[in-house]
Amino acid sequence: MSKGKKIAQYVFLTIVSIISVFPLYWMACSATNQSVEVIRGKLVPGTYLIENFKNLIGNQNLGAAMINSFKYSVILTLISLVVCSLAGYGFEIYHDKGKDLVMSIILLAMMVPFAAILIPLFQMFSKAKLLNTTIGFMLPTISTPFLIMMFRQSARSFPHDIIEAARLDGLSEFQIFYRMFFPTMRSTYAAAMTITFMNAWNSYLWPKVIMTNGKSLTMPMLVANLVGGYVTDYGMLMLAVLFCSVPTIVVFFVLQKSFAEGITGAVK
Repeated sequence: MSKGKKIAQYVFLTIVSIISVFPLYWMACSATNQSVEVIRGKLVPGTYLIENFKNLIGNQNLGAAMINSFKYSVILTLISLVVCSLAGYGFEIYHDKGKDLVMSIILLAMMVPFAAILIPLFQMFSKAKLLNTTIGFMLPTISTPFLIMMFRQSARSFPHDIIEAARLDGLSEFQIFYRMFFPTMRSTYAAAMTITFMNAWNSYLWPKVIMTNGKSLTMPMLVANLVGGYVTDYGMLMLAVLFCSVPTIVVFFVLQKSFAEGITGAVK
């Protein structure tokens, strides 16, 4: 590659990077400014951060929302990893035409928008008395077609000869899964954990429907509560969005290498 092409490539990548990072920078700056300054488009940090924080905790229960979001997201992520990995492993290792048909039906479910099943789900959970519960929050998304498909694709690269050898050595099927499959699929688990945590943390529609009391408030619901009425305090709103964004950003950056490997189906 010529020097001119390299320079053009670096310039292009620099511009794209700045455009990508700018919304985060603007959000962080807006969290330190007054609402009027945010509306005017001020792009430098201000001195109103403490006041915005005081207004935020005075108007909304920030601590409860953070705790609820962490609790729901962590529990859902852990259970979802176990369920989806077992399902993906079973669909591939114990392969037959019947399981292929079931997998096809599961994948077709990805085409159904969640809003289409929202009302029936709410009626079912209301009759089951699962409103305002952690179980009610988790059940609809505890197993997703995408994660099952991802674990199934990873299981295809797992050597079947090792499984046969382990069976001859007397290991049970669950021992084979936890002692042999799980350690070799860490990158896939990291990718699935990142996706599941981010989806659970950013979930708004289902928690808004099923969590009917203020004690079950989550961070996306808290942010939505700040947008309304006749006047919106944009400085306080941006601070709430910043609090809502930081956990997912941290999780992604910590697991970004494993995330990339897991998405491509890499096995080490």
